[in-house]
Amino acid sequence: MSKMRKEYDPNKVKRRKRKPIVYIICEGKETETLYFKHFRSRNCLVDIIPIPSKHKAAEHLVKHAKSLISQADYYPKDGDQLWCVFDRDDNKDSELQAAIFYSEKHGYKIAYSNPAFEYWYLLHFEKRNGYLKDSATIIDILKNKGYLENYGKSVDVFEELQEHQPEAIQYAKERVERLTRDQVAVICRDSNPVTTVYELVEFLNSKRMEILKIY
Repeated sequence: MSKMRKEYDPNKVKRRKRKPIVYIICEGKETETLYFKHFRSRNCLVDIIPIPSKHKAAEHLVKHAKSLISQADYYPKDGDQLWCVFDRDDNKDSELQAAIFYSEKHGYKIAYSNPAFEYWYLLHFEKRNGYLKDSATIIDILKNKGYLENYGKSVDVFEELQEHQPEAIQYAKERVERLTRDQVAVICRDSNPVTTVYELVEFLNSKRMEILKIY
C-alpha cells in the first residue's frame, strides 16, 4: 500500500527572500532624481519619489513621506529604508528640528544639504568650508572654475562626478566633524555649508558591495 501524500501546507513553503528597497523622498524632480537613479541595479532596488513643491518645507516633506510610503511596499523589518533628501531653503530651525523628531520617531533617515544639494557636487572638486549663499552661488562656482561647465538642474553629471566621489565623501565627513567639534548642530541654518548626502551614498554603495561579495 502506497504512503498517503502529505497535504500541501502553504504556511510551510519557504518564502523567497525579498530584496530590500531603498526609498528616496526628495524635493527635486530633476537634480536628485538624475543623480540617485545611477545607484539602481538588479540587486540594489532604489525607488526615487519626488514630491510636489507645496510639501517642500522640511517638516512637510517628512510627514508627506509617511503618507506616500503607506501606499508602497515598505517593510523595514525586511531591510527597507526610507531617506528624506532636502535642502535648507527657507526652513526655520524649528521646522528642521520638527523634521528630525518626526524622522527619528518613524525610523526614517535624513540627507540634508545647507544651502543646497549642489554643495555635494562641489565637494567632488574642492574642499569648501566657507559660507555659500544659495544654490545659484554654488552653480556659478561649478561653472566658472570649469568643474561642471555645462551644469544645469536637468543635466545628468553623475559620470563626471563618479571618479571624485571618495574625495567628496572625505570632505563632507571632515566638515561634519568640524561642526560637531564646534558644537554646531548639523541640521540647522547655522551649519552652512554642510551636506550629509554622503551617508546615503555610502549606504547605497555598501548595498552594491554586499551583492558583489555574494557573487
